[in-house]
Amino acid sequence: MIFKLFTPSRPWLDPLVSGRVEASVRAAEKMTSGEIRVFTERRCSYVDAVDRAAELFAQLGMHQTKQRNAVLIYWAVLDRQVAIYADEGIHAKLGQSFWNECVQRMLPHFRSADAAAALEGCVMEVGASLQKHFPYDPNSDRNELSDTMLIGR
Repeated sequence: MIFKLFTPSRPWLDPLVSGRVEASVRAAEKMTSGEIRVFTERRCSYVDAVDRAAELFAQLGMHQTKQRNAVLIYWAVLDRQVAIYADEGIHAKLGQSFWNECVQRMLPHFRSADAAAALEGCVMEVGASLQKHFPYDPNSDRNELSDTMLIGR
């Protein structure tokens, strides 16, 4: 059942974390036509978190944005894994090293048990980078993907 995989909230994640992350997604998306989503789950079902992020990106239909400028930030809590998966439109402009650096900047926050700061900082950094290449146009832009933090099993 796909609905059970993508439930909006679970008691194992502090609601303050998801609230802060969702607020940062809304703020970041006011700067850009790009789309940002955050998905977290307890365990990564793959050895490589990037593979799991790619699978979720496809399952969530994130590749269907008009400008192919969606970004998924993935966090497996108990496995201590994090990955960023970006669609071809923005990945071609920023390159793999940008995404690797974003992940590296999140790690100290996760190590100090401040997941909200890690995710918020990454969302805002991604939003600023999206803004450079895909600026917000109030006349034509619409929110193509929900800003809700997705919380898996």
